[in-house]
Amino acid sequence: MQTILVTGGCGFIGSNFIRLQLETQPDQKIINLDKLTYAGNPENLADIDSDARYAFKHGDICDREFVESIFSENSVDAVVNFAAESHVDRSILDSGPFIQTNIVGTQILLDAARSADVPRYLQVSTDEVYGSLGAEGFFTEDTPLAPNSPYSASKTAADLLVRAYCHTFEFPGIITRCSNNYGPYQFPEKLIPLFVSNLMSDQQVPVYGKGENVRDWIHVLDHCRGIDAALRNGRLGEVYNFGGNCELQNIQLTKLLLEVLDKPESLIRYVSDRPGHDLRYAIDCSKSERELGWRPQVEFRDGLQQTIDWYLSNAVWIERIKSGAYLKFYEEQYGARMGA
Repeated sequence: MQTILVTGGCGFIGSNFIRLQLETQPDQKIINLDKLTYAGNPENLADIDSDARYAFKHGDICDREFVESIFSENSVDAVVNFAAESHVDRSILDSGPFIQTNIVGTQILLDAARSADVPRYLQVSTDEVYGSLGAEGFFTEDTPLAPNSPYSASKTAADLLVRAYCHTFEFPGIITRCSNNYGPYQFPEKLIPLFVSNLMSDQQVPVYGKGENVRDWIHVLDHCRGIDAALRNGRLGEVYNFGGNCELQNIQLTKLLLEVLDKPESLIRYVSDRPGHDLRYAIDCSKSERELGWRPQVEFRDGLQQTIDWYLSNAVWIERIKSGAYLKFYEEQYGARMGA
């Protein structure tokens, strides 16, 4: 596998995946196609800009002509599609960009990859396509898809497009689904970087409802190792789940962050719950363990401390990220809910 086209590679997970590839695969070449939306930050890969194995293409996966030109000008051995609008809260405010990028963009990318006879295509998805669990049980690859937000509905549609291309055209597609990621370079709209960056400045942290919603947490590098294993060794047409075997209520995680950062619980601010908020996500990873030889390697408490240390050491990065546009979203999302 000489050249991988990575879409959305300037985002949180994509940038970590690219860096992992270049560190572990000496002969690997990466083409990074990114639109550079608010969450696509070229600073995330500034340290590899001069690497001859890396090329950046500024563009949109919804731009068919531009996408096709990349395939016509390069011999691409595999595609890994990270490009997506990915935040549930934003999808509730406006689902339009999610439909366009996550569904239409995926369809254009599939068509271009198919026309170019690309040997392998991997669609990076989410456990949110499965819906919500009760107090018991786990999502498996055979769990019926039941998305409950505009974001997860758009990701489900993209997954079904990949499945349909595999069935109809014998397209060499693979789908991966993962639980909540954490780690360096994550945009501070998601829980851990949002709360850490707020607490660093002694600002309050907004906890939805009573904080009883449960999420399974996986370090981003464990997720990237899983994607790499599925890309290289996964069976075509299959789905592979990745999780961290670490379930926590949101309030438990919040209090853990307060403990590690030595901050008072008075900084917790409960806000009215997110509409349609899924109660619990939990992943069964046994298929990935059995077929790919993959297992999560980062223990959560260690990974969380490493992540916090990274944010503490990169305060300037955080300040540049928290632009006026971000502050406007933050106020729109949480301001009216404060005190509820």
